[in-house]
Amino acid sequence: MANTQRAQFSSRLGFILAAAGSAIGLGNIWGFPTQTASNGGAVFLFIYLIMIFVLAYPLLVAELTIGRYGNANPVRSLSSVAGGQKWLGRLLGLVGMLGATGILSFYAIVAGWLVGFMVSPLLTALGFVDAANWLESFSETRNLALMLCFMVPTILVVRNGIANGIERWSSRLMPVLFLLFVVMVVYILFQPGAIDGLKMYLIPDPSHLSPSLVVSAMGQAFFSLSLGVCVMMVYGSYLSKSASIPKTAAQVALLDTGIAFIAGLLIMPAMFVAQHNGVAIYSETGDLLSSDTLVFSVLPAMFDTMGNAGLFIGFAFFLLMVIAALTSAISMLEVPVACATEELRQSREKAVWWIGGLITLASATIVYNFGDLFGLVVTVTTEYAQPILGLLFALVAGWLWHRNEILKELVQGSPELGETWFWKIWPGYVRVICPILMLLVFGWDWI
Repeated sequence: MANTQRAQFSSRLGFILAAAGSAIGLGNIWGFPTQTASNGGAVFLFIYLIMIFVLAYPLLVAELTIGRYGNANPVRSLSSVAGGQKWLGRLLGLVGMLGATGILSFYAIVAGWLVGFMVSPLLTALGFVDAANWLESFSETRNLALMLCFMVPTILVVRNGIANGIERWSSRLMPVLFLLFVVMVVYILFQPGAIDGLKMYLIPDPSHLSPSLVVSAMGQAFFSLSLGVCVMMVYGSYLSKSASIPKTAAQVALLDTGIAFIAGLLIMPAMFVAQHNGVAIYSETGDLLSSDTLVFSVLPAMFDTMGNAGLFIGFAFFLLMVIAALTSAISMLEVPVACATEELRQSREKAVWWIGGLITLASATIVYNFGDLFGLVVTVTTEYAQPILGLLFALVAGWLWHRNEILKELVQGSPELGETWFWKIWPGYVRVICPILMLLVFGWDWI
C-alpha cells in the first residue's frame, strides 16, 4: 500500500466534478450525438442508457475501488489487488499508462483544432480574415502551433497538483460547460428545422434496432466514462476513505450521461438546422455524411449562414468543446505523472514537464507524419488498448482480488452497503457478466 499522506481531493463535490470532467470529453459532446445520428436516433439513445447501467457503471466502481484500495498510481494499485500475480498487475498498470499517453498524443492535436475554430470567429469579427482562415486551414505549422496552445495549459494545471490544480480548474470549468450547454441548446431549439432533429432524437423507431447498434451503444457507454486507461483508477486513489464509492460512481455516471444526453439535444437539432439552411447532412442512401469531421465542416457552415449571430454561436460552441477537451486531457496527463512521482520518486513539477514534453514531441511526430500515424494511433489506443485493458481490469477485480478485501474496501464510507443487494451482486457481476459484455464490445464478429 502507498503512503497514507498522499494528496486527496478536498471535497466529494470536487472529486465528482473532476471525475465527470475527465469522462466528459469529445466522445460525449461529439462522438455520442454523431453515433446517435448514424444509428437511428432515439433507439440508439435508449440502448446506450441501458449499457451505461449494465456495463459502464459496474466497471467504474471496479476501477475506483482498485485505485482507492491501492492508494497509489495504477502500477502499484493493480499489483496490490492481483494476489500472487503482482507482476501481471504491474504490467497492466504500465500498459494502461502508455495507453493514456498515446490517447493524449492525438487528442492534443484534435483539441488544438478546436482552439483554432474557437478563436477564428473572434478574428473574423475584428477584421483579421486571413488569420481566421489560417486557423481553419489544415497545415503542419498550424497543427503544431495549436497543439502547443492546448498542451501548455494542460501541463500547467496538472503541475499545480490535485486540490490546487485538477480540482480547482475542474470545479471552475464544469459549471461554465453546463451554462454554455444550456444557452446553446435553448438557442438552437428555436431555430428553423430544429424540431425535426429533436423528433429523431427522442421518438424511437424500432426498425433501426440491430445487433450492431447494440454493440455500438455498448462501446460508446464504455468509452464515455474513460474506462480502461487507468484514469478513474488514479482519481480513485485520491478519493477519501469516507466517501461511498458506489454512490460517488453513480453521481459521476449520471453527470456524464446527462451531459451526453444534453449534447444530443444540441447536436442533433443543430444538424437539422444546418440541413434547413442548405448544408448537406445525409447522403441519398440515408447515411450520415462526414461523421468524423462534421464538427469541423457542417457546423461551421451552419454558423456561417447565421450572419453576425453565427460568429458568437460558433465561438461559444467551440469554447464548450475546448473546455471538455481540457478537463479530459488533464486527467490523461495525471496518469503517467502519478506513476513518475511515486515509482521514480520525482517531484511533481519535474515529472509533469518532462512527461508533458515527451507527449508533446509524440504529438509533433504525428503532426509531421499525419497520414501514416494519426489514424494508426487512434485505432491502436481507442479501438484495441481501451477495451482489452477494460476487460483485463474486470478480470483482475473479479478473479484475482480476494472477495473479502473488495467488500471491505467498498463498505468504507457506506457501512449500510452490507445490507443491500449491491453488496451481494456486484462482485459476481464484475467477475462474470462484465467480461462477457466486454468481449461483445471488442469483437462481435469473432464471438
